[in-house]
Amino acid sequence: MRRRPSTDEDISLFRQALEEVGVQRLNTNRADPGKPRNHSREALAERRAAAIDTSSTMSASRTSDGRVEAVTPSAFLDFSVADLPYRTHAQLKRGRIPWEAGLDLHGYTLNEARLELEQFLIDAKARRSRCVLVVHGKARNNAMDSYPVIKSHVNAWLREWPSVLAFCSARELDGGTGAVYVLLRRRGDLL
Repeated sequence: MRRRPSTDEDISLFRQALEEVGVQRLNTNRADPGKPRNHSREALAERRAAAIDTSSTMSASRTSDGRVEAVTPSAFLDFSVADLPYRTHAQLKRGRIPWEAGLDLHGYTLNEARLELEQFLIDAKARRSRCVLVVHGKARNNAMDSYPVIKSHVNAWLREWPSVLAFCSARELDGGTGAVYVLLRRRGDLL
């Protein structure tokens, strides 16, 4: 469908319709930065002390527990960075890229699973592995949780990890929707 060029009449009708519903024209196109920052030495020292205090109490973890989207036990996980070639992603999904190392997270608490996954990814990067397998499970036998907690968190954590190019649920013989193939970046020094 081809769009016809806008005329002055079309534009004025559009503006009139906006005014009728209460939309007000902006007087400036610049953002309001709010109140000016306090750049005094005392304020800078307070902010620096607060930053040091929070960084010392936080774990050395690279992944967060914020905004984890719950997934179902049978959900197919699939993620790739925007510039990953389609063919590479398709090969990963078909299980055509052989995995070189594996990690089984069954039986771990959430915090233990995160630490194990992070260390596993660091080690895999150091070994220059291209593809690894992470078994997260489906948590079908846990009546307390309405969703697989570790699977949902692994889905979020892998998206945050800088050296992860893509991941997807594995083929049935490698664990199906209870495991993921993870494609790692091999060049550069990102962890």
